[in-house]
Amino acid sequence: MNPTQTPNLPTQHNKQSVGYMYYVCDFTSPFNTQESWDNSGLNLGSLTQEFDKIYITLEVTHDLAHSVSPNSLIIAHHPLFFKSIKTFDTAAYPCNIAHKLIAKNCAIIAMHTNFDKSHLNEYFTHEILGFSHFLQDSLYCHGAIEKTSFAQLANTLKSKLRLDTLRVCQASESIEHIFVICGSGFSEITHIAAQNLPNSLLISGDLKYHDAMIAKSLGLSLIDIPHYESEKYFTQIVDSLLKNAGYQAIITDCKNPITHI
Repeated sequence: MNPTQTPNLPTQHNKQSVGYMYYVCDFTSPFNTQESWDNSGLNLGSLTQEFDKIYITLEVTHDLAHSVSPNSLIIAHHPLFFKSIKTFDTAAYPCNIAHKLIAKNCAIIAMHTNFDKSHLNEYFTHEILGFSHFLQDSLYCHGAIEKTSFAQLANTLKSKLRLDTLRVCQASESIEHIFVICGSGFSEITHIAAQNLPNSLLISGDLKYHDAMIAKSLGLSLIDIPHYESEKYFTQIVDSLLKNAGYQAIITDCKNPITHI
């Protein structure tokens, strides 16, 4: 899909309405492609309300809710609400953040797994990791490489990402096929291993102990890229898409909440 094209939008929505921007986002990265457990789309506000400013962020944080201007639209990668809530407790997350934004008449549109599939995963795989020939297939990019030692490949990735260390689970001495999933994708271990491709590797984030045990038993190697490191490019990609649509946005610097000491 060409993000520079102008979608056919309903005439009742003016260009400063949340509804118009919702359809721009949907045209660029269809919400109906999101995973069943996801909550992309309108998270807060109304399609009929208008906005003065657009903010782009990886995460809707307490600091952002405090600093954002009234009557703003926030386009976020991670939904503020993943699950339904029974009590809107303004002292607890995520309602504490939503409460501040409602008081400022702000809206949130989330572009999560739909955007992973349409833009983010390919960008990270092609532009950052350098596997430009890999193809996007559902949640992951994948492709074959010339047979390479696991250790050499891990060190190359560590250098490209400018990381001091990498968490890995090695199941074979060499790698010939790679799968890449931005964010947290180790739930796909059994599905990928079932493809029976020799010397396969899954690159993703948020590796758990039992994920590694399962992968090793199935002969699938893993490299754990920190969640933030694979998704931090969301803001610059969306900013470029909005500029093509004639909008200027404010990029917020959402830092990794996990640090090392």
